[in-house]
Amino acid sequence: MRRPRLLAVAALAASLALTACSGPSGPAAAESPTCPGGQIRMGIEPFEDPAKLVPAAEILGDALERRLSCPVRVQVTEDYAAEVLAMRNDRLEIGIFGPLGYVFASERAGAEPVASFGTATGELSAYTAGIWVPRDSEVTTVTQLRGRTLALGSVGSTSGDALPRKALLDAGLAPADVRVDYAGGHPEALLALTNGTVDAAEINSQQLASATASGTFDPAGFRRVWTSAPIPNDPVTVRGNLDPAFKAAVTDALLNLDPQAVGEIGALLDVTPPGKLVPVTRDTYAPLFELARTLGLTEKDVQ
Repeated sequence: MRRPRLLAVAALAASLALTACSGPSGPAAAESPTCPGGQIRMGIEPFEDPAKLVPAAEILGDALERRLSCPVRVQVTEDYAAEVLAMRNDRLEIGIFGPLGYVFASERAGAEPVASFGTATGELSAYTAGIWVPRDSEVTTVTQLRGRTLALGSVGSTSGDALPRKALLDAGLAPADVRVDYAGGHPEALLALTNGTVDAAEINSQQLASATASGTFDPAGFRRVWTSAPIPNDPVTVRGNLDPAFKAAVTDALLNLDPQAVGEIGALLDVTPPGKLVPVTRDTYAPLFELARTLGLTEKDVQ
């Protein structure tokens, strides 16, 4: 039986509000090497509409709880920076980060990637960033965005910030050449484009699939003028300063969850049909560390 959703907001700090979307019922489990403090706290970045993300996160949390015999409290964080800070302050044992968010979580919080979302054939899934314009726009290349408005998702996002800005630089455009509008997330950037309030917007392949399937976006009315190289999907990480026995148990549990247990979140990441989580390491995300160096990004850029 599914646990009732917790409706309270867990305030980790004044600037670190986390929305609890799954939690244990009944007495807390006894503390053990694989159940530190009697519970496991797992944070998830707010990469999708909470109405979709919260139920998907609950399914993953329930499955992990059953596998580890330890209450798992799943929390959708306020933003990328909040999740990094929560892990740094030992408020999270597990964190699902965007690829670029993981770079800073690794550097600031010692986050260690152990798994990511696999395809039905057992391969690591990936997605792409994209820049879109209306079908009747005169813009056909990134260079032609000079003097125009571009909606980006949110500061610190891999596909919704860093990669589109890198595309502008690669096209010879200075930061002042394009008016960037941070919409607040991938759905909001897409909405700015469909409402005609911007000339162009970032729409990654995950948001494209989700919005097209729900009928909120018709690609026929728009045109993609840039696409990134494939990006390895979001890593599931464990906090590096935890007991090795705990990290090993979590890794084993994650890699042995049924595809259906991760399929709801996988679908939001455009992983369909779902497969099991697959192993990843820091080396998997080496291109993202290089991207951060190229753009001169620091942890302040995800705040």
